[in-house]
Amino acid sequence: MEYVLLIYRNEAELAARSDAERQALFAEYMALTRSLEQEGKLRGGQFLHGPALTTTVRVRQGSVLATDGPFAETKEQLTGFYVVAAADLDEAMALAARIPSARDGSIEVRPVRASHVPGAEPATY
Repeated sequence: MEYVLLIYRNEAELAARSDAERQALFAEYMALTRSLEQEGKLRGGQFLHGPALTTTVRVRQGSVLATDGPFAETKEQLTGFYVVAAADLDEAMALAARIPSARDGSIEVRPVRASHVPGAEPATY
């Protein structure tokens, strides 16, 4: 089964770190990415730009409404994600615990719905 590991952290705290600390964190992420690839667990992932470059789009009564920034006001922002293969939720949680930002942010573990598979039950929303 595939899981998406959504990485949330406080960007102000990250920005307050020194360049050396940010480079060390990036090196940890690269090491984790290589490890997940070697284990055959990695299906994808990306770092994301911050809320300053975010736009939220809604359609209401046929009109498109766009606002700057994320939908919710929170201290932690979505900063990236991994898509991984895991046998079950326990394994997905163990993979999430290896993400460096789990130490000072949070990792949301969410199963990926396989609605595109022939014969699978249709997705319900």
